[in-house]
Amino acid sequence: MESSWKGIPTTLVVLAGLAASGSSYQIIEGPKNATVLEGSEARFNCTISPGWKLIMWALNDTVVLSITPSEPIITNKRFTSASYEEGGNSISEMIIHDVQLGDAGRIKCSLQNSDRDASAFLSVQVMGELLIPGGNLIVTEDKPCNVTCHALGWIPLPDISWEIGVPVSHSSYYSGLEPNDLQSAVNVLTLTPQGNGTLTCLANMKGLNAYKSVTVNLTVVQPSWESSYQSEIRKSTSVKTKKESLETNVKSGSENNAYSPDEPRMAKLASLTRESSESSVWEQQGNRQPYQGPDHWSPGPAGCPQVFFIMASPKTVRNATLV
Repeated sequence: MESSWKGIPTTLVVLAGLAASGSSYQIIEGPKNATVLEGSEARFNCTISPGWKLIMWALNDTVVLSITPSEPIITNKRFTSASYEEGGNSISEMIIHDVQLGDAGRIKCSLQNSDRDASAFLSVQVMGELLIPGGNLIVTEDKPCNVTCHALGWIPLPDISWEIGVPVSHSSYYSGLEPNDLQSAVNVLTLTPQGNGTLTCLANMKGLNAYKSVTVNLTVVQPSWESSYQSEIRKSTSVKTKKESLETNVKSGSENNAYSPDEPRMAKLASLTRESSESSVWEQQGNRQPYQGPDHWSPGPAGCPQVFFIMASPKTVRNATLV
């Protein structure tokens, strides 16, 4: 009894081998898992024994490409094929162009009139943006400062590191997630600079030989230079303000708007004064008393200068003398 049970597994193995050898065609090797960047190409191979009639490629259980021994049947231009021969077997290659994030999933190679298939998995990664806000930096020597690098829209999140091209006395960095954004990360570099140079933020894709980088220049200034610079800025601003004030005063002083309108008025007043003076002189000469001697002599109006003050305006005074 025991010996008869021992022969059953051996018989099953032989029957399975006969069934396999009797098959007209079969999948010898199926496609392999692949990880690609969004926008690139993905390639999958399926090796089949001779005698096949139709090969079907499916993405997430939807047939996207069919191949006959004579030609492929293309229904979507993003999915094309290539064929090779190797040791009497056929190799069918499916090429996915401009891979999209939605293409991620199961890739299956199958044969017509056969329940045998082979499958693999397609992973799609997205390389987002990488930036250091503010661009080039100016910092104070031997004073700790922070530099922030943002990786936005990456799937999955990258590994972020720094290349420090400046002399420093200390440096360290840490990474974290952007608030409310699971597809973005932030990395903060803390350093104490001692000279000029460059800082480079590197973001490496996980599982791919792909990365993105961004570089900024870092300029170090002395603390005293910084104070002197600020002082010069203040002086320059003060000088400019004083110059503008002086120009305003000069312009205002060169305009004598009060004098010009009074010219006709002054001429009229002077004319009236002369007429009045002449009339007074003739009247006094007509009524002059005879000569009475030195002790009783009194100078008359015609022999003594008379001074008249004419107020043309509160700002202008002119003197007129009649002889």
